[in-house]
Amino acid sequence: MRNFRRALFEQLDPPKWPGRGLSPLNAFLCVLILIATALAVLETEPLVTRGNEALFHRIEIAFGTLFLLEFLARLWVVPEGSDGPAWRCRLRFVLSPWSLIDILVIVTSFAPFIAANGQMLRLLRLARILRLAKLGRMSSAIQHLTHAIASRRLELGLTAGIALGLLVFGATALYLAEGDIQPDKFGSIPRSLWWAIITLTTIGYGDVYPVTVVGKIIAGFVAICGIGLIAMPTGILAAAFSDAMERSRKADCD
Repeated sequence: MRNFRRALFEQLDPPKWPGRGLSPLNAFLCVLILIATALAVLETEPLVTRGNEALFHRIEIAFGTLFLLEFLARLWVVPEGSDGPAWRCRLRFVLSPWSLIDILVIVTSFAPFIAANGQMLRLLRLARILRLAKLGRMSSAIQHLTHAIASRRLELGLTAGIALGLLVFGATALYLAEGDIQPDKFGSIPRSLWWAIITLTTIGYGDVYPVTVVGKIIAGFVAICGIGLIAMPTGILAAAFSDAMERSRKADCD
């Protein structure tokens, strides 16, 4: 039994798999997650589900059962990769972010049995899209990205602070310049924030825009700042991700 648990642990924990790429079991789970997510998306289309409600219901129960078995298997084998008492290892596993996502996915799969309210049932069903997040456990690239974000959290926090300051500045400036002329669009700072967000992010829907000379000058300044602001976190994350991948390659070579 101990040998079987160790073999199952290597199948379920991507870093412990001795072969290249994903283990056969994790590859099967990835396919399962993609199929389940695709069906959850199709279920929102009335033309597809009309008359097939029972079929979709049975398929959903089947997926929920498989994901429950996966979670129980991970819970069983987790002491193989940790030191200390088994109960403590399992408790730490249950409280981890990936496990909480797994639990939420399982709960939403059995939503028809736990929610009678229509709105609540619909919300739980839509939450099944979170199954895609389960793929993060299988991907080393996602893990590298997570470490990259954590290692650059101070720089990213500074960028977020600058972005917040520019948003408030742009909204306040347009409120002063255009508030009396376009009160429905710039009559308050909260109203002006919508314009500041779509301008600073360089989206520019065109539904809200300044008409005065001063307002256009302010808008031009905010738009130019937005170009640099978008580039800052992109460069920070690209450098951090490159460093993480390089460390991974060196570790594999060693």
